[in-house]
Parts: sequence; C-alpha cells; structure tokens
Amino acid sequence: MSFTKAPLLLLGIGLLLSTPTWANIETGPTKAPSRPKNIVIMIGDGMGPAYTSAYRYYKDNPDTEEVEQTVFDRLLVGMASTYPASVSGYVTDSAAAATALATGVKSYNGAISVDPQKQPLPTILEKAKALGLSTGVAVTSQINHATPAAFLAHNESRKNYDAIALSYLETNADVFLGGGQKYFSPELLAQFTAKGYQHITRFDDLATITQPKVLGLFAEVQLPWAIDEKEAKKLSTLTQKALSLLSQNEQGFVLLVEGSLIDWAGHNNDIATAMGEMDEFSNTIEVVEQFVRQNPDTLMVITADHNTGGLSIGANGNYSWNPEILRNISASSDTLALAAISGEQWQADLARGLGFELSEEEVTTLNVARMQGLETMAVAIRHVIDKRTDTGWTTSGHTGLDVQVFAAGPASELFNGHQDNTDIANKIFSLLPKPKKPKS
Repeated sequence: MSFTKAPLLLLGIGLLLSTPTWANIETGPTKAPSRPKNIVIMIGDGMGPAYTSAYRYYKDNPDTEEVEQTVFDRLLVGMASTYPASVSGYVTDSAAAATALATGVKSYNGAISVDPQKQPLPTILEKAKALGLSTGVAVTSQINHATPAAFLAHNESRKNYDAIALSYLETNADVFLGGGQKYFSPELLAQFTAKGYQHITRFDDLATITQPKVLGLFAEVQLPWAIDEKEAKKLSTLTQKALSLLSQNEQGFVLLVEGSLIDWAGHNNDIATAMGEMDEFSNTIEVVEQFVRQNPDTLMVITADHNTGGLSIGANGNYSWNPEILRNISASSDTLALAAISGEQWQADLARGLGFELSEEEVTTLNVARMQGLETMAVAIRHVIDKRTDTGWTTSGHTGLDVQVFAAGPASELFNGHQDNTDIANKIFSLLPKPKKPKS
C-alpha cells in the first residue's frame, strides 16, 4: 500500500464506523424507520464512566490475552453533562438530573419535575400518554424514588414519598414495576385496583400478568442486591415483562428502566455490590437490545443521571486493579456483615463469603469492627475489599463528572457526541408522534 492511499483508506474506514448502526441496517424486507414507534429510556443511576470501565475488567476472561468488550463498549455514542440549575451549583442529585432527563429543563437539587419556581414541567411520559402511547417504569428502587418520580409526577421535594405515591393515581401509566410497598397503604392500593390495576407483590406472580395495567411492588423499599440473588435477574425480568405488556399498544410506548441500586452501592463505596448491580443492568440492556433487533421501530437510549462515589480503578499508589477478587465474592457487604455479627464461626464464614483467607491484620481490624455493630462491620469489610483490589473512592456522595450516552435503533445518531442531559430529553420529545390535527 502506498502512503498516498493510506489516508483515503483510513477516511473510508472512519466513515464506515461512524455510520449509525441501526438506522441503516437491513431488517428483513424493509429498513428500520427513521423515527421510532417505541422508546426505551434506560438510566444507570450513579453510573459514571469509571463504573463501565471497571465492569469491563470485572467481566474480562483471564484466560485470553484480549480484554473483551461489554455491551457498554458496543453501544457507546456520546457523553452528557449533568449539572443542575445554577442555584444548586455544579453537582446534581438524582432528582434534578432525572428532572432534566424527563423534561428538558434544569432545576434545583431535590426537584421532582418542577422548575426553580416550583411550577410543574411536562414530562416525556406525560406527553407520550397524551399522544396515545402506553407508558411504564421498571426500577430496582421504590417506584416513587427520585428517578421514576421525575418521569411520572411533580413535587417540590423528592422526600415527599407518600404524596408522590398518591399522585401516581393520576398518571394513568400502564406499568409500575419495582419496590416501595411501605409507601402504598391498603387504602391507596384499593384506589389503584378500583382504577383497573392488577396489584401483585410476589415476583412469581409476574407470569400471571398478561395485560396492562399492573402495579407490581416486590419489596418494602429496594429490591434485593443483585449479588445476593445472582440467578434472580430481577431487573431484566421486570423489563422483559414491561416490554411484552406495553408493546400490545399498536400506537407504541415509552418505557423508563432504571438500574437504581448502582447508585446505592456507590454511596456505600461497595465495589463488589456495585459490580453485581452493573452486571444485572448489563443483562437488562441486552434484553432491550434483543427487543430492538426484533422490533426495529424501537429506540433505546441509555445514560446515567450522574456519577456516584468518585470510583477509582487503582488506588493506594499502586498501578493495579484486581477484579478477580470481586468475582469470587458471594454476597454483599451488608449480608456478609450480618452473618459475621451473628455467627460463632464468623472468621471462617466470612472468608468463604469473600473467597479469600483473611490475614491476621484483617482479622484484628474486623474483630474490632464486629464489636461496634452491623454498619461498622459492613464498612470494615468494604475497606478490606478495597485494599485487596486497589479500589479507591473520593466521596460517599455524587461528583460532577460528565456521563456516557449509549443508543441503538432509529434516530440513535441524534445522541452522538457531547450534549447536555436536557438535550437528551428534548431530542426524545422531538421523536414523539405529532398530535393529530382535528378534522375541519
């Protein structure tokens, strides 16, 4: 090859790689449409860029020389800034970030789809419902937590859980799946069933639901940590059910899916539990990706609302990170701590749960923590894991990092490059069906 031809070849490869994957792919006898009929919005709560990088190494096959790609690598198209309204500075909370993603408007930390003057803002799910589409949410937190609430409700404070739950009666959403039993009184549940909702609390009962509307509340607050129920695949199962129910509407649907507990593990600085949540969110993305393949009129947009914990892949001055240790941990630090507090053979039990033998120094540290109670013991276990893996954290809160954007399906190229989180919402608004003009 001559050097004069090489730049042209590289240019051609670059153009090929930049071609939108789904918008131009042949799908049987017809091409995918330029506008979606269905839209799935997926949010990895707290899932900053370090989480997707860590997940790549966590899933790496140690028997191969190459580091294999994950679904996040495959679907990456851009980045997004996350800052809230100026009154709250540069670091957002989940409520302000979800408000931006649901309405296209910046607001203050704590706001649930209201503007800085506390006036309601129209949300994507509200607009979709008004246009005749079906709507729903599938999350691993309580369904009235900040992110799903911002897509469904309006409130001046994310902390008003009871008021938010009550307001869901007026949304007419077709599918509510997640946790939050403690916020739905018998009286409130009676009002939902009077409106035609099927109310279920057992995960096994999902199989009995064949038609919308459904209110599925499967835990008092959050669903169990994925690492504690590795075969349950709860978020991917909830999402699969939501897709099957919502797709019965010939006009289309908009579904919000949230891997809520990635954020909660990040707040705990619990790397093993965070990777468990990332694994189940990855499984869920692949469920939706398969739906997109089978239904090429469906757009999937994935992002994070913010970054949590300031996760560092490598710490303690060492040029290393050791995810192989994480692969052998069988339970969350909360579960391991509870067993260690109550068990007589706690050292042996904990070593089995962690997948490695404890050093004398670690046993001494953990024994002191054990005497101080459950929370202190859980934190001590996390510190042992962090030191063993060279994992670092800068905060138990959020940071102001930009987050990644992933997409597939018709119009997915709209999300290429850098954008603000409000841009993501406004692009989705632009893809909703146009209101039908009344006949003259």
